[in-house]
Amino acid sequence: MADYANETSGLTTSRPKSSNKKWLYIGIPVAAVVILAAVLGGVLGSRAHKNSSSSSAASSASTGDESAASSAASIKEQVGVFPTGTDSQYLLPLYPSTTNTAAYTTPTFNPSGNAKFAWPQDSFKPSNPSPTSVRSDRPRLLAPAYKWEALPNLIANDPYLKYWNDTIVGNATAYFSLKPVAYHLDGGSGILDNAREIKMRIKAFAYVYRMTNDSKWLDRTYDELQNAVSDSFGPNNDTKWNPGHFLDTAEFTAAFAIAYDWLYPWWSDDQKTMIRTSIITYGLQQGLKQYTDGSGWWANNIKGNWNCVSNSGLTMGALAILGDDDSGIAEQILAKTVPNAVQNCVLAVSSDGTWAETANYWYFGITGAAEMTASLMTATGSDYGMLTTNKDMFKTGFYHMYVTGPGSLFAYGDHGPNKFSTTANAMLFYGDQLEHPEFVLFQRDQHDVPEPNSMFWYNPTVSGAFWDSLPLDHVFDNNTDQWAAMRSSWTDEEALYVAVKAGMLTGHQNHNDLDCGDFVIDALGTRWAGELGSGDYLSGGYFDGDNQDSPRWLYYRKRTEGQNTILVNKANQLITAAPSIKFDSTGDAQGSSTVYEVSGDSTAFFTADLSSAYSNVNSFKRGIRLINGRKQVLLQDDIDASGTVMWRMHTNATVSTSGTSATLQIDDKTLQMSILNAPDGASFSTGEAKRFDDDPALPQGNTDQSNDGVTVVMISLPAGQYSLQVLFNPQWNGMSSSDFKTPGAVSIDNWSLTSHN
Repeated sequence: MADYANETSGLTTSRPKSSNKKWLYIGIPVAAVVILAAVLGGVLGSRAHKNSSSSSAASSASTGDESAASSAASIKEQVGVFPTGTDSQYLLPLYPSTTNTAAYTTPTFNPSGNAKFAWPQDSFKPSNPSPTSVRSDRPRLLAPAYKWEALPNLIANDPYLKYWNDTIVGNATAYFSLKPVAYHLDGGSGILDNAREIKMRIKAFAYVYRMTNDSKWLDRTYDELQNAVSDSFGPNNDTKWNPGHFLDTAEFTAAFAIAYDWLYPWWSDDQKTMIRTSIITYGLQQGLKQYTDGSGWWANNIKGNWNCVSNSGLTMGALAILGDDDSGIAEQILAKTVPNAVQNCVLAVSSDGTWAETANYWYFGITGAAEMTASLMTATGSDYGMLTTNKDMFKTGFYHMYVTGPGSLFAYGDHGPNKFSTTANAMLFYGDQLEHPEFVLFQRDQHDVPEPNSMFWYNPTVSGAFWDSLPLDHVFDNNTDQWAAMRSSWTDEEALYVAVKAGMLTGHQNHNDLDCGDFVIDALGTRWAGELGSGDYLSGGYFDGDNQDSPRWLYYRKRTEGQNTILVNKANQLITAAPSIKFDSTGDAQGSSTVYEVSGDSTAFFTADLSSAYSNVNSFKRGIRLINGRKQVLLQDDIDASGTVMWRMHTNATVSTSGTSATLQIDDKTLQMSILNAPDGASFSTGEAKRFDDDPALPQGNTDQSNDGVTVVMISLPAGQYSLQVLFNPQWNGMSSSDFKTPGAVSIDNWSLTSHN
């Protein structure tokens, strides 16, 4: 939230960087960073891993063949958790340099009837499911009783489930000693951090209680619940959970629903009454009111995280108390939320898989969508179209995989509040339900996977390596999105990664920047060109970006000058921009080995006609491509402008410039930049990441955030026609200066896969 944004500065990675660099910490809750480091330090630093010398291929078998399932389980037990550890800076998995043809195979599921390897079948299979007709046993939400009964056996035979279980217990133990979450109203941004932290704790406490039967966890859960409805927690009326910022209400409702449902047999009647009354008074009644009087704007054709999270929390609350309350409110809520989410929430995934808002807001929206869908399925036996209405829903798994680079997310636009209970574990759910084992395999190695949802969404019959046969490059070409990712490896933490975007500057629920042409570059285990992320959410007019002169576009992090793109006349891009793009790739896909070298002619490129994004441009095309066997990057701008031209890139590196050359240094890593065929007067310079002195004034009483530790690399030219070519040369170990190539000058219109050979 805004307080969080004000505490940090610099470029965002969506993963914590080491303390000597001022990057925004996104993806790990600020309050939980110390806890997680203390509890998981040993685990994250060196996960249990068994090297396998086996070179025999895993047995292939038809669906349901127990021999295939048994073989896959044996290999999994022998190899253990694939990564050898987690990168301490970016919290991404570290893979061993090895070829294991037994374990690193094509992603697949191996159905089995063996209770050591697979979940049993759910006996609850209604012939005519209804949202208001629930299973007779509990839990109903996410984790039905038959899975709890099967879980200990699976944990004993699956190294991933064992690792996650141990981590959840460790985290719960750390939370146990903390005081209940203190109420903190973060201005207009509400108490969302409170809600998600409480949800995170309650899920952990409830999970550990059911796994240990130690009553201290039941008592600690109730302490957290009581605190969240106490006189000292917010106003003493029915707006206690802040329905004016309905995300807060929804997440509290979901947290209480999980507590009520998962621990149902052990609550006293008085405790059940308290929890149920809270769900109704502070949650469901507020939701029904907003549906009825129209104040719930999030339910009105909103395809994004607000619709998913709000409907999900209300749905979970209603399902949890259904049958225990005779007021009928649960039935009324379900009659609203289910069709509304089917018409809106699931359509936040565009035709190419991109999330409507940003890569970080994907986490919030997709978690809400998955929890709602899973709850409906486990409680009532149907998803009611949540899985099938959007035929492109499965593509969002690829979106998340490709938007993640070695230096973390391509974190364009706003990154949002702290995540706490929000993870990428929806990848496990959708990977299983939509039959994409590569999603499951990708997510199970990530740092955020150990939490209760993963224990029940994970399909333990999965086997293989997510990277096997996975293309290195992908373009997402929906007109609203228009972005591409290109890389040299999926498993090398020092791989080259480039992501670039064009796309429309509207239709992202005011979470986007004015950033056509924006890009990031990772190499040598660090990010060289990065994103600034969110501004202060409490700034005046921050979410007012519907017009060209809207106040959102006055803040540096949202302005065009705050992006890695071209400025013309130091002015913002036009929100009416409608770029067109072209993309091509040699189609390289990584094999089964984590050791992967592409051929010398392997390449990919992305070009965009960005002319429509500028008012003082006759024509402008930007292109970016990988050259020299994906060891170097060429960024080219062919522009004819009637205003001054400024090339800009934001970096955490220490930068030294000399004419048409620049040297970037981060720790012991170096990247060289050079301007090829430099136009007259073209040279590198550097500046601070802040507003120009002659920028339009901010809204009265507001200030801009500082971006300490960030340097802007610039090239400034007068109005004119130019082909501005910038070459990026990461200084790879073992490469001499003669190994680098200087490409010839080729107009972007003439780019092809072989144009720079």
